[in-house]
Amino acid sequence: MLKVIGAGLGRTGTTSLKLALEKLLGGPCYHMDEVLSHPEHISLWHAAAQGKGVDWSTIFDGYIATVDWPSSAFWFELSSIYTDSLVILSYRDADSWWESARSTIFRYTEESSGEWRVMADELFSNRFTSAITNRSACIAAFNQHNERVRKSNLGNRLLEWQPSEGWEPLCRSLGLAIPEEPFPHLNSMQDFVQEFGTDS
Repeated sequence: MLKVIGAGLGRTGTTSLKLALEKLLGGPCYHMDEVLSHPEHISLWHAAAQGKGVDWSTIFDGYIATVDWPSSAFWFELSSIYTDSLVILSYRDADSWWESARSTIFRYTEESSGEWRVMADELFSNRFTSAITNRSACIAAFNQHNERVRKSNLGNRLLEWQPSEGWEPLCRSLGLAIPEEPFPHLNSMQDFVQEFGTDS
């Protein structure tokens, strides 16, 4: 059962948020990394991107939260199913987001192939923008996504959060104590380039 649904798009601190939620909630958090390590999920996300019915419990079996793409593209559907969940909109300045996304996830997508690439292309085309090399189109899609989340009727279920805010807003919204350890700040552009071999 998902307790947290991340509505923030990739490159908004989602890796740090994943690790923070796993610490706070005591269970695994779904992330794009999970798709890469569970190739059997690719066809399910592809179907979702095409607007087909998906058994979400199959994807999220054993997970207590989800953040990042691809699930953030389906925040509305998921928040309607998991009605007791907290929805977290992680965000950052649009210009810095574009520079980070361009140099990492969009470049990785452009250099990818096979079933994962087909899924990613469908996801971006139907849930974001197909013009992932176009700065203006991507920033417009980024801002539109965030505004849709902000204008939703989630009330107190919605938390807007930036990585610089650390533990406090997360713990306050979840009703949990703040851990003594420092908040995890991971997956910078340099970290991504080192792991996946992309280069800006």
